[in-house]
Amino acid sequence: MRRMSLFSRTADLPGLHGTLRDCTSAGRGFKRLREGDIAVVDTPDLSRPDAQRLLDAKPAAVVNLARFSTGTVPNFGPHMLLDAGVLLVEGAGEELASGLKDGKKGRVTDDGEVHIADRTIGGGTVVTQEAAERSFSEAQQSLVDHMEAYFGNTIQFIHSEGPLLIDGLGIPDTGIKFTGRKVLVVSPGTGHRNQVKQLRNFIREYEPVIIGVDDAADTLVELGYKPDLIVGNPAGIGADTLRSGARVVLPAEPDGHAVGLERIQDLGVGAMTFPAATDSATDLALLLAGYHGAQLVVNAGAPLDLDAIFAKDPTATPAALLTRTKLGPRLVDASAVSGLYTVNGGRGIAWLWAVLGILVALAVIVAIVGLSGPDSFLNNLIDTWNSFALTVQGWFN
Repeated sequence: MRRMSLFSRTADLPGLHGTLRDCTSAGRGFKRLREGDIAVVDTPDLSRPDAQRLLDAKPAAVVNLARFSTGTVPNFGPHMLLDAGVLLVEGAGEELASGLKDGKKGRVTDDGEVHIADRTIGGGTVVTQEAAERSFSEAQQSLVDHMEAYFGNTIQFIHSEGPLLIDGLGIPDTGIKFTGRKVLVVSPGTGHRNQVKQLRNFIREYEPVIIGVDDAADTLVELGYKPDLIVGNPAGIGADTLRSGARVVLPAEPDGHAVGLERIQDLGVGAMTFPAATDSATDLALLLAGYHGAQLVVNAGAPLDLDAIFAKDPTATPAALLTRTKLGPRLVDASAVSGLYTVNGGRGIAWLWAVLGILVALAVIVAIVGLSGPDSFLNNLIDTWNSFALTVQGWFN
């Protein structure tokens, strides 16, 4: 498709014309994105890999429902597109998303409005080189300020919880054997239920110690698993789950006060406390498993990476970082483990199905032959084979 410039003299209506492609996670337009098209994305803080993927398709314009740079991280994606001469429009939002029709002919005007024919379906702000540079500089300074504060809090946590991190001071003895065993810690994060389902083969093979964190313990029970240990505030956990026979550990403040102790007492369930300066039950569960000698700790529902720290994710605390660093190579995310148990279908295993089909067919033939004669099963097979051999011999005589 030929790329048209702004206010092309050959166009009936002003603007950059092209086919609209819905390249958001809800759309499938990325596979059909071609040179000269108008790509609509929903990608805050567009990264270099995302920008390169767009550049490879050579769109004339990219309209972002979000902002290309939110100010959280200094990202180079917008610069790459602008350097290639791609028109960028950001902050188009819900209005454009609701009116977008993948594959329709559309146009983008120089003030950031998106049209189909003479109908406006949304619009945003045109991103210039100057604006992109300004956003990058501001985000860079913001990130530096954030990380200085973050590691200041990290030092403070080490100062208050050094004995816990170094020698395990305050970690309770649950009576559960962890040494040399695999441990599964399930936290109530996004997608944790599906992750547990994907780990069913891992659970079946290794029978790990299962720790339910907060209301993720309810998820485990609903999926048919009995947690060995529950760590969290019992106020948000079902009574049947608390009575399931699992040992219960309550996060407590450094002075020993534990929220939810009254509920435990009302249910008549025994519990122990875990005093620490962090209120994250996931952090406590990981420390508990690591201190008691777990061979491998698989964590579902609570991933942590540098991007989460940069983005100021409320779960990406200094305590979370130090906890995971303490466990080191023994800690893996559930998504990595489930990937080891996933076999992709298709040609790779087609031959297995073919062999299985042949074996089944042979078994059926043997059964029919063995049962069809007047003699015993084995004699019937021998008679049939001798008859077949004589017939073949006759073909060559």
